[in-house]
Amino acid sequence: MSSQLSYGELAALMKRCAGLTVDPDMMQTRPDSTFEEYGLDSLGLLAIVGELENRYGTPIEPGAESCKTPGDFLDVINTSLTSGA
Repeated sequence: MSSQLSYGELAALMKRCAGLTVDPDMMQTRPDSTFEEYGLDSLGLLAIVGELENRYGTPIEPGAESCKTPGDFLDVINTSLTSGA
């Protein structure tokens, strides 16, 4: 498992945690689109953060659940994973 979260993995988490089917290629080509455009609310994003904390066994940087776009979210998550939060 990579220590960097990809758009594909984020799309899979959105499906598993919030029941949303999202095209990861579309997210990658439009990283500044909002989670709201995909139908993901703050509770869904919080569930994804919790899943990632469980998966990697490390706390994720505070504020990740407040990110508005997939690009910002991946930046925060991947920085958190590489720094060990």
